[in-house]
Amino acid sequence: MSTTSKARASGLPGAPPPPKRHKGGGTWAPWYLITPALLLLAAVIGYPLVRAIYLSLFSDTISGTPQFIGLGNYRTALTGDGSGDFWSALRVTGLFTVFSLGLEVAIGLAMALVMHRAFRGRGLVRASVLVPWAIPTAVTSVLWRWMLQPDGIVNHLTGGSTLWTGSQWPSRAAIVIADTWKTAPFLALLILAGLQLIPDELYEAARVDGAGAWRRFRSITLPLLAPSLGVAVLFRLLDALRIYDLPQLLTGGANGTTTLSMLVVQSSIQQTKFGYGSALSTLTFLIIFGVALVFIRFMGTSLLPSDEEGRAS
Repeated sequence: MSTTSKARASGLPGAPPPPKRHKGGGTWAPWYLITPALLLLAAVIGYPLVRAIYLSLFSDTISGTPQFIGLGNYRTALTGDGSGDFWSALRVTGLFTVFSLGLEVAIGLAMALVMHRAFRGRGLVRASVLVPWAIPTAVTSVLWRWMLQPDGIVNHLTGGSTLWTGSQWPSRAAIVIADTWKTAPFLALLILAGLQLIPDELYEAARVDGAGAWRRFRSITLPLLAPSLGVAVLFRLLDALRIYDLPQLLTGGANGTTTLSMLVVQSSIQQTKFGYGSALSTLTFLIIFGVALVFIRFMGTSLLPSDEEGRAS
């Protein structure tokens, strides 16, 4: 026990008063600090979410009073006239997420491993790698649309004549390629931060024991990199599931490239189906929220320190 604690316990003069506590036993200071953030989140996220759920329970109408229809819009999206568009958009979003995320993780990990090595000009390489990520998505979409023209540079380099935005699978591949080019540097940056936390002494000890490069990568790098890699994948997973701007500007949703977010905008704004669009947006939120929960639960990604870590700190 420290001197101050002993003085406080014995009631000696000069001992600082104990902190004020509320009924739960903790101090009020943490609540004072997080209350502004909670209010801001409630205004920016909570109200739009509640409003969307409320609108999804009413019929679509421009003039007159909307009629309460309960879960009618959800039945239309899942099993009714709009089920075809919804399930198609869900499949497209899932395919896009799986392929783009897989490529981005592999390429981002390779880029991070290269940038982590000590060599002359490493700072220049790190800066140049981040250029695609810094370019606005609208500029990226226009850039790749030009490059993927029938007479564009991609067909010129590959010697082919593919109509990248003229049929279904080439259009989907074009979106995956463009998004991978833009977002892989972001994952590389997050993974690089995790690599820099691994002590060099572990690699030196492994070399002394005769471990090769692959064994060091498998036994040291991957296990210690797992928390940073998990957070990077989680961020990118949530971003990919709500993708809108890149496919909208690159293909406009043609040839089976409409994602869930694009379907929400088409229904709510272009077709003025506000109730149905609100139902679609709520379903999209529930899907993303569910995927995030499953990922955190079964992939071992921890957003908060465990009790043991908290006591150790």
